[in-house]
Amino acid sequence: MYDVVSVGILVADAIAKPIVKMPDEGKLELVDSIGLYTGGNAATCAINVSKLGLKSAVLGKLGRDGFGLFMESELRNRGVDTRGVCIDPNSATSASLALISANGERSFLHCPGANGELVEADIDYSVIENTNIVFLTGAMLMPAFDGLESAKFLKKCKEMGKTTAFDVCWDSKGRWMELVGPCMPYIDYFMPSIEEAIELSGGLTDPEEIADKFLEMGPHTVVIKWGKKGCFIKQKGQKSFAVPTFSRIKAVDTTGAGDSFCSGFLAGLSQGWDIERCAKFANAVGTHCVMAAGASTGIKSMPEILQFMEDYDKGII
Repeated sequence: MYDVVSVGILVADAIAKPIVKMPDEGKLELVDSIGLYTGGNAATCAINVSKLGLKSAVLGKLGRDGFGLFMESELRNRGVDTRGVCIDPNSATSASLALISANGERSFLHCPGANGELVEADIDYSVIENTNIVFLTGAMLMPAFDGLESAKFLKKCKEMGKTTAFDVCWDSKGRWMELVGPCMPYIDYFMPSIEEAIELSGGLTDPEEIADKFLEMGPHTVVIKWGKKGCFIKQKGQKSFAVPTFSRIKAVDTTGAGDSFCSGFLAGLSQGWDIERCAKFANAVGTHCVMAAGASTGIKSMPEILQFMEDYDKGII
């Protein structure tokens, strides 16, 4: 039985840092490092859940190419079950070039590749049967799966009695609720960032108003990732609350921070924790992510992160 099954985008991330100056056309600038890492929301969450010490599986699509071989190998080496991953010899594995500034902020160049060809018929529901929590993530970057196909998948998950969680990526095409709206009736935990939530809500900026709007559309819990402020949570029929993050920790690389937050939150849910404890643990997992380069590099075991939380509260860290 899996603790969490992650479904969505799998991306090979090439990360260059620090970017002090973008090169002029035809010119070259030096950086300290360029590394190849696993990336993509679903891959990151699946690896993090495994690194926390829980049982994890991932569903998505890869090409039969160098990046695909790298991703499949790394996922398996990190303890993630990949039996539900589609390998398409006619597709190129999705890849991103992440440009990390000197202060740790990130910008991306992204090629959708095989992620853009994933459809509901590719889903191995035998994997879904063996979990209680299904996390669909990477919406807006899966053109064949976004919208009605995702809604069809989530509806089947709910009919199977699964708890569903849903996160999105930034939509450069501005479609937002056009694609997310059909999914909302089948989502238990809706987990956008504050920037995404503003766009999805039609320009609302107050987290309380944003959460209320989303709750009316179907989810029973809205979890808004609030960056340096931590997170904001509201459930149907309950008062909202915010959970601050671990602000004394300096960020090295923010790549994968939001995905790491989600993996921590869902890991807590899988253990039967109350929602506030899940949120605090999610903040701690996200904090560990930004303490190292790469989307999953900094993630430690659940006991280690719980000890970090305790030491932080005592002022030791």
